[in-house]
Amino acid sequence: MISKMYSSTKKIWTVIKSDYIRYGKKATFFRILTEVLFVRNYGFVYSFWLRLSAEKNLFNFIARIQHFRLTRKYGIQIGRKTKIGNGLYIGHGIGIVVNPNAEIGNNCNISQFTTIGGHYKKAAKIGNNVYIGPNVCIVGNVNVGDNVTIGAGAVVTKDIPDNATVAGVPAKILSFKNPGRFVNYRYIE
Repeated sequence: MISKMYSSTKKIWTVIKSDYIRYGKKATFFRILTEVLFVRNYGFVYSFWLRLSAEKNLFNFIARIQHFRLTRKYGIQIGRKTKIGNGLYIGHGIGIVVNPNAEIGNNCNISQFTTIGGHYKKAAKIGNNVYIGPNVCIVGNVNVGDNVTIGAGAVVTKDIPDNATVAGVPAKILSFKNPGRFVNYRYIE
């Protein structure tokens, strides 16, 4: 039992390091601990406790309390069981709501006042290297491809193909040039 929790904690640590790298910083145990203790970047601190609370590990009880507390404090509602890939970046994190059934790929940027929702246990599936701008609503069971940029204020109601830049209400494809240009410091396994 203890060895299983230890291996789970080790796996989670790799994911936490991938999130920290997305903020343009070298991921060491001391730097990450300092970031969490002194709350220099609350988007990362939220994702830190979210990752620890997601699976059974040595710190699960404390992590679940912290995740609950920070959900209320920052207005970020990302369920513990939401499937999220490596390298989550929460920019200016406040007012973010993600359906627990959504799937988010690797190296995804989520900006403030973003909603990723859906009904009837179906929610969006977001690919890798996706930038989601401020005030974006992704509604329903849509698929967002890889290397996609979603502009500020967009309302996504239909699938978005790979390498597209979209904006507007409803979101329309603007171009296929320079895909994923706002996704910096990508974590590569």
